[in-house]
Amino acid sequence: MLLPPLPAACACPRRRFRRGRGRGCHGDGSSGDSGSSSGSSSSSMSAVVAQPVAVFGCRPRVAGGVCFVEDQVVLHAAGAGCLRLHLEQKWHKFIPGTEKSRGVQALAVSPNRRYLAVSETVAEQPSLTVYELSSVPARRRRTLASAELLAREAVSLAFSPDCRYLAAATAPPEGHLTCWLWEKQRLMAAVRVEAPGSGICQVSFSPQDNAQVCITGNGFFKLFKYSEGTLKQMNLQKGEPQNYLCHAWLSKEEVICGTDTGKLILFETGELHWETSVEYKKPPRELEDAATKEYESSSDVSCGLASEDNGSQQDSSPQISAVAAYSKGFACSSSPGVVLLFEKTKEKEVYKERQEIWLPQDLFSSEPKQSGRQDIICICFSPSEETMVVNTNKNQLYMFTMLSPDLMKEKAAYFVYLNFPLHSASITGLDICTWKPILATCSLDRSVRIWNYKMNTLELYKEYREEAYTVSLHPTGLFCLVGFSDKLRFISLLYEDMHVFKEFAVRKCRECSFSNGGHLFAAINGNVIQIYSSITFENINNLKGHSGKIHAVKWSADDAKFVSCDTHGAVYEWNLLTGKRESECVLKSCIYSSIALSSDAKIIFAVGSDQTLKEISESSIQHEVPAYGVVYTAVAVSHSGHMVFVGTSLGTIRAMKYPLPLTKDFNEYQAHAGAVTKMSITNDDLFLLTASEDGSIFIWKVYDKGGGILKWEKEVEYAEEVLIMRSDIEEKSQAMLDLQIRVKELQTENDYQLHLKDMYCNEKIKELEENFTQEIGSLKSKHQILQAEKEKQELQHQFQLSELMNKQAREVQQLESDSNQKLLMENEKYQELQVKSQRMQDEYEKQLHNLEESKSRAVKELTEYYEEKLHEKSVLLEEAEEDMRQQLKAHEEIKKQIEEDEDREILEIKIKYERQLLEEKESNLQLKGETGVMNKRMEGELERFHKESTQLKLNITQLQQKLKATDHEMRRERQKKQNMEALIKRFKTDLHNCVGFIQDSKKMKDGIRELYTKYVQQSDTVQTEAVDTDLQQEYARQRAYLERNLATLKKKVVKDQEVHQAAYTRIVQENVSLIKEINDLRQELKVAHMQVHDLQSALRLTKKKTAIQDTAPVSELLSSPAVLRLNAEKESEKIIEMQQLEIQYLRDQIQEKRQALAVQPLLDGNLPKLNLERSHKTQQQ
Repeated sequence: MLLPPLPAACACPRRRFRRGRGRGCHGDGSSGDSGSSSGSSSSSMSAVVAQPVAVFGCRPRVAGGVCFVEDQVVLHAAGAGCLRLHLEQKWHKFIPGTEKSRGVQALAVSPNRRYLAVSETVAEQPSLTVYELSSVPARRRRTLASAELLAREAVSLAFSPDCRYLAAATAPPEGHLTCWLWEKQRLMAAVRVEAPGSGICQVSFSPQDNAQVCITGNGFFKLFKYSEGTLKQMNLQKGEPQNYLCHAWLSKEEVICGTDTGKLILFETGELHWETSVEYKKPPRELEDAATKEYESSSDVSCGLASEDNGSQQDSSPQISAVAAYSKGFACSSSPGVVLLFEKTKEKEVYKERQEIWLPQDLFSSEPKQSGRQDIICICFSPSEETMVVNTNKNQLYMFTMLSPDLMKEKAAYFVYLNFPLHSASITGLDICTWKPILATCSLDRSVRIWNYKMNTLELYKEYREEAYTVSLHPTGLFCLVGFSDKLRFISLLYEDMHVFKEFAVRKCRECSFSNGGHLFAAINGNVIQIYSSITFENINNLKGHSGKIHAVKWSADDAKFVSCDTHGAVYEWNLLTGKRESECVLKSCIYSSIALSSDAKIIFAVGSDQTLKEISESSIQHEVPAYGVVYTAVAVSHSGHMVFVGTSLGTIRAMKYPLPLTKDFNEYQAHAGAVTKMSITNDDLFLLTASEDGSIFIWKVYDKGGGILKWEKEVEYAEEVLIMRSDIEEKSQAMLDLQIRVKELQTENDYQLHLKDMYCNEKIKELEENFTQEIGSLKSKHQILQAEKEKQELQHQFQLSELMNKQAREVQQLESDSNQKLLMENEKYQELQVKSQRMQDEYEKQLHNLEESKSRAVKELTEYYEEKLHEKSVLLEEAEEDMRQQLKAHEEIKKQIEEDEDREILEIKIKYERQLLEEKESNLQLKGETGVMNKRMEGELERFHKESTQLKLNITQLQQKLKATDHEMRRERQKKQNMEALIKRFKTDLHNCVGFIQDSKKMKDGIRELYTKYVQQSDTVQTEAVDTDLQQEYARQRAYLERNLATLKKKVVKDQEVHQAAYTRIVQENVSLIKEINDLRQELKVAHMQVHDLQSALRLTKKKTAIQDTAPVSELLSSPAVLRLNAEKESEKIIEMQQLEIQYLRDQIQEKRQALAVQPLLDGNLPKLNLERSHKTQQQ
């Protein structure tokens, strides 16, 4: 794997960003009616099902959105249902909503924690459902009839104290209050609640009266009493109307209400009893200072704090957004980010503020101060009141452990996250990696998060200043790409932070993706797909051709192909080696939103706006599966190719088998409350990961139909390495050093203090010894006096004891006589009971014998039944093995056919090039014939050609000399290598002889000293690695270097092919021009026919001179310009010979390129493992 450079960073073991390990999780209702709905009821139902094991998300603005089911189990709205979360064991249990539900509007848990009421909107109609939480999984107990419900959904729900009645309120101004006997699905009473305006509405039962109901809202506070089938108002509203945002019952008669002006109003039996105003609270100074310091030291956040300070100085008016009662009083939220605890007093002030509990400021946020100023919309206490949980308007959940009064001395305390910080806006990106069980998500809330889907934990989290549109994880899990609104950033995932390593000028990048090998990544820039190198960060290719916005891209498993889709209905397949489009499938009526690619890259699955799932191969749509009334928004296919998952615009997940079904045969699961934006399947096909516009993330485990997990051949091992900045290591090392010094100083100081204490204690001991000596003397005298008194009392006691003994003897005799009579009577009764017991024992033995016979018969029948089942399974196993053997045979046939096809192609290529060579020979013969005419050209032309040929000879000579020098250097290196191998062989032999003296330490020591003297001290020796691990590291580095060189040579070979093809074309063009020129010369010869006689005379004179010069030395021929010209025939032969040499040179070049192409497949393979002995034996042979 090729990785980019890691400046100032190194690998170290990873510390998890979590408080505890998840215990695996369960999806409530995944196997019941509410868990999933199937598209078909036939026996050919989908063979694989998915079960949610973890849900990360919280639905906002839900009345009663968080509550306790047990002391350690919290229930809150998530996705299109509800989630139960264990605070210690961290397991998740998801309760899916009703089919076609758009999410929970309100929920309530019964006082006995057995039932859950949920208000939903299903198919534009209100729905009320009651679940039984005590069953496993939670099951739908009752659904209240939609015909009796009002036209609007309920915004607040409440159970009566005995859990028999359910109250529901709809939102003002046309608000209604209804009361149900939910077990019998009967509407008991309904009343309209008049309100001057719209706003928040809340309903609740009195904690001790089933018939008393309280409802508050904008401008009204009303108490109703159920009697004789109607709800009658009990109180009369006095004074100016208030906008009541929340209320809670403190006792049977007391109700505390909070208003939008920061007032707390206590009503007793419907009358105003106490009222107070709460001030707007500011965060504690230490919290602001810590956040400011951390915020200013952050390298990734560069904006100033002036705007935040100015904003924080503008005090808003307080408003009581949430209130909840507990045994000592109540808790309320009067300002963003704070909960106030009020306790009951006996003073004039009925309730008094005791403590402030603040939301923590998130130091990983781009605005730490604002992260702690969230509006708290719901407060709840555990049954034991040991834990308080709150829900905020940004979908976050916090908890606080309630301490005893002695420990709660601080005025301010702080919440902690209930589980992890969650997304608060639509999730736009999701991706997984190969090395680690993690997934990365990004959202419009400007955050990037790294989750562990094995441990169900959040490992890393950071917020940025810009919105994040897409994210892609590097296969190693050490880096990620994030597309922001301003730039595309390459981010290193450090030990406890995210560091921007590289930025690319790609604005509003909506999609990016690393290749499966990690050496490349693709980024969408407008309508262009830019391919970058992960090593050099260079833009190596631009794929152009899309006319619409590109929505999705996918890499093939071998990274040789690349598939993309856009909003204009185009699905393109690209060849990354050539950078060209190989195939396309365009359907302009469809806006594609997501694509998936099979493992062999032959099939493309695409979904879009036309409500179908398309199977595309060979540039055409092979199959379409309708969506039955919804829009498919995301698609994923398992790596095994047997399973296809799709997400819909309603937030549901559908699972279907491949080949795609022709009928409505799939499993559908209620999950998200918004459209599914992204989904992915892990490499082992065991987990499905989905994300949605509602900001929730679901982790599904894929099971077969019988409930078992899909098995794989071997268990996947994940890497534990992480990155860490060198500055962080140095800072921690310095901190450790400072702490060590401080420890030493404290130890010295403690030793001195202990010495002083010892001296003080010794003095105290001496004083105590003197005091004790005096007290012992006085105690001895007292002891003598008490001893004398004791002797007198003993004499009196002996006299009294003798009298008591006589009296006791008389009483014992009387009791013995009475007991003997009673014993005789009891003996008779015992004899009767013994006879009766014997009779009953005989009857029971007879019954036991009958039972044993029936049991033996049942065991025999069960044995026969299971043996028959075992036989059937054995037959199925044999059939499966036979099928596997046939598949192996077919695979061998296909392999053999491929090899024959390759041989046939090689033969065809060979015949093709031989035909081309023959054509070249024929063209050269033709050129040779035509060149014979050229020997009659004018003397000036012949002289020019002669000079050019001479220059070519000189060039050939220079190249031959260079070639000889290269051969000499190569022979010298080979000799050096042979000497080195001989040296290694001698060293191995000597080392083997030395090992033979392993029992004799002295000879062993002498042998090692001789080895050191013989090999280590020689100047020309080669030092080998001492540790096998170091050798393997060096081998790995050399191997990576060679692989990079091989990749460079591949590119160079392709480039050289193009250059030689151009050269070959140029030579052909030159030959054509030469032929044309020869024809022109023929015409000139005809015109110059009149001058033939003169030229022949000149030619004879030239021949005589040439005959004389042929006898001269070669040096004179080269040095004298007067004798350079030959006779016509020899000069023509010389020209032809030079051209033949040039042609032969070109043929050699072509042959070398053919050999390079033949060797090219080896470049795609892996390098052999390092084996010194095998390579040494090969060199000897």
